[in-house]
Amino acid sequence: MAEAAAAAKVQGHAAHTKNADVIGLPGTMPRPIKVVMLGAGSGFTPRLASDLIQTPGHCGGEVALVDIDSKRLKPMQEIVTRIAAKHSTEGRAWTVTAHTDRTVALKGADYLINSIEVSGLGCVRHDNDIPAKFGVDQCIGDTIGPGGLFKGLRTVPVWLDILRDAERLCPKALVLNYTNPMSMMMLAAGRSSSMTAVGLCHSVQGTSRLLARRAGVAYEELDWECAGVNHLAWFTKLAHKGESIYPTLFEKAQQDLAGKASDAKDAADLVRKDMMLHFGAFITESSGHLSEYLPYYRKRKDLIEKYCRPGYDGASSFYADNWPTWRKGADETREKMVKGEEPIGWDRSFEYATFIIEAREKNTPFAFHGNVMNRWKGGGPLIDNLPHDGVVEVKTLVDRNGLQPVTFGRLPTQMAAICASNMAMYDLAAEAAIHKSKEAAIHALTLDPLTAACCSPAEIKAMALEMFAAEKEYLPGFK
Repeated sequence: MAEAAAAAKVQGHAAHTKNADVIGLPGTMPRPIKVVMLGAGSGFTPRLASDLIQTPGHCGGEVALVDIDSKRLKPMQEIVTRIAAKHSTEGRAWTVTAHTDRTVALKGADYLINSIEVSGLGCVRHDNDIPAKFGVDQCIGDTIGPGGLFKGLRTVPVWLDILRDAERLCPKALVLNYTNPMSMMMLAAGRSSSMTAVGLCHSVQGTSRLLARRAGVAYEELDWECAGVNHLAWFTKLAHKGESIYPTLFEKAQQDLAGKASDAKDAADLVRKDMMLHFGAFITESSGHLSEYLPYYRKRKDLIEKYCRPGYDGASSFYADNWPTWRKGADETREKMVKGEEPIGWDRSFEYATFIIEAREKNTPFAFHGNVMNRWKGGGPLIDNLPHDGVVEVKTLVDRNGLQPVTFGRLPTQMAAICASNMAMYDLAAEAAIHKSKEAAIHALTLDPLTAACCSPAEIKAMALEMFAAEKEYLPGFK
């Protein structure tokens, strides 16, 4: 609850408390709404559905759950139905429906929340193990690099099919995307669809809280600015009561990298700390993710040992080794919830999605960080020195008038150059997915910073072709 309150307050709004358990924005929603949750079997659904249902001042409506896996859809419907029953009152009731055919659910939708996954467990090992044979060591591998590329090639065509259906069935709906690879997904949407869409991630609000804790200041008193691309946005301003907190963060980072950490609980996250010292600002995503976006930290065993740590901090094959267990555990937990062996219910989280819906419906302005086209609806670039036809992550306002991304200006040159190196890969990856082109996919991987640091162009081509062969079941139509 404290995180949700901070989320509302930091965006420029006092937390509006309906009761001791619910945090939201001032005002009342004027109508019932229909929210479609695509990929309803995902880990995002329980909390996001709970957040929506607990929105203060709502008028109820329909939560339409969509998943092609009926075995995962059924328990999710039961869980969300129980949450709705707990928080619904006369005149403010939520109906929960479940669908394996998205076209039934999309009719008349006001909002779409996308968290689909294409291939389930089928390709996780291929995404990790084939590149490893070529010397490309990945920790997560779902946003960039060989793993991120092939996740995008599998996912973007399905995503664009969904958007085409939405153009027919709910053209005025606002689309909120959580699925990675975020930049590829949003770039493909921006180039191929008329739907209004924004990509959402929790790395900005999560990291800003982390930095407040590291500096020992109250989060509500932290003054910050952040911009870049998803998982690679820079905190260009971090201040408390008019004074930069960077000197404190720099001193702590130097101690941590020298093995002289003053706080054992916060001694890791070394890739982000090292990048801050060398480039001048802190980056939004974990060291495990970040190490894959750069040519510096994963190209040799000694560098991995020096900078990478267990788990999300950079462990080799972390995602591939653990994803099956996580997925199985999530399914088991849901079954226990359905049987009454585990409690159902959460405080409202600080995820952006339902605050965006609430702000738009109540016409109460709310600010968040979203992934949008750099030339939003044909206007000037939001970040001047990044590719104008790419996707950027910037502060965005929302009210009844819809999404209004805020122009940032110029990033410091060295920071923009790091972002641009990733955007070149995303550009070709999105084109490869849109046009189902193996050649464009190979070119994208050739421009990937980590892959290029580890492999020759010939090796990269051989790797990509081997991955295409291994995952052909999930890549129909690629030539």
